[in-house]
Amino acid sequence: MTNSKRRRGLAVASALLGGVLVLSACSGGGDDGASSGDGGGASAQAKVDEAAAQKTSEAQIKITPKDGSANASINNSAAVTVSKGTLTEVTMTTADGAAVEGEISADKTSWKPTGQLERSTTYKVQVTATDADGRAAHENASFTTVSPDNSFIGTFTPEDGSTVGVGMPVSINFDKAITNKAEVQQGITVSTSSGQEVVCHWFNANRMDCRPDEYWQENSTVTLKLALDGVEGADGVYGVQQKTVSFTIGRNQVSIVDANTKQMKVMQDGKVVKTIPISAGAPENKTYEGQMVISEKFKETRMNGATVGFTDDDGKGEYDIKDVPHAMRLSTSGTFIHGNYWGAKSIFGSVNTSHGCVGLSDTKGANDSGTPGAWFFDNSIVGDVVVVQNTGDKTIAPDNGLNGWNMDWTQWKAGSAV
Repeated sequence: MTNSKRRRGLAVASALLGGVLVLSACSGGGDDGASSGDGGGASAQAKVDEAAAQKTSEAQIKITPKDGSANASINNSAAVTVSKGTLTEVTMTTADGAAVEGEISADKTSWKPTGQLERSTTYKVQVTATDADGRAAHENASFTTVSPDNSFIGTFTPEDGSTVGVGMPVSINFDKAITNKAEVQQGITVSTSSGQEVVCHWFNANRMDCRPDEYWQENSTVTLKLALDGVEGADGVYGVQQKTVSFTIGRNQVSIVDANTKQMKVMQDGKVVKTIPISAGAPENKTYEGQMVISEKFKETRMNGATVGFTDDDGKGEYDIKDVPHAMRLSTSGTFIHGNYWGAKSIFGSVNTSHGCVGLSDTKGANDSGTPGAWFFDNSIVGDVVVVQNTGDKTIAPDNGLNGWNMDWTQWKAGSAV
């Protein structure tokens, strides 16, 4: 074949192929081949989309916190809600597969765990819901709760439901140093049924106490509300507590210890109900003066002088009594009012002999209910006030125990962050 014949053959083949291509492209028909073809395709796709939409559930599931969240709350996390449908199944597990109990609401539109979550734990949530036509929708999420390193808690006294004396402050000790004191204090509310104004005072970055101007009114109820969940106490450190507790104030008992007369007058509602001979701190080991609150009670306890700085030349405690009866703590540094069985009965009411505590006559074993030590122990509760006078020593520091009453009201209020 010559070159000219070859070129004519290629031209014909090309034209035929072109015709085939045109016919294929215009298979949709219509006046305008190109536009009619596009319109027919879009119409067909719309029908496919519409059919798919009709098969998709209208139920809208929402899981909080969002998938992948970190530092999630241990109180308010894992809430599940649905709109345009009802929940049929919610499963929540830890990363290792342990199930978390929860409840779907009566109207089947929400779910939440029945208990508090753990810190530093990854949880997985799987949800199924259906719409009015019974079509199912599914949603999954995973999140991690706040870690101990990134959270803080406050341990508080007194305990929920307890009955305490009129001097008992609300004392909160935080496990992390608080730098955003105002924000944290705003998340804490202390109120009383007596209507007394209550103000909180920061002793340092880890401790805040709350009290009224005068002692609590007897038989009143005090309520502490902690709304600290998510509150940033310091940079990157968040609160996790969300709870309300209350306690009752008992009868008004304030006891006055006079180191000069060596007598203690126990008063209820301002009236003396008993006078007890005592032995306070010796001249070389005077007892602190001031208003002290009973913070702990022990039928028997060990007292070792080495733990509070009273040691001999060999470094051993000047005393080590393993069964001190009817002991009640008045300070963190080791001041107690307690029974004394080792001293002569003649010292009580006549001479001060102790290392700084207030001693009452008692017997070994703490089983004799007829002793002054036993009587005072049995008739005292945590929160009662013991006022120590005329020792010649300094007034006890307000933060040494629960003894903020030794700070006047103006100073107390100055320590508030709000």
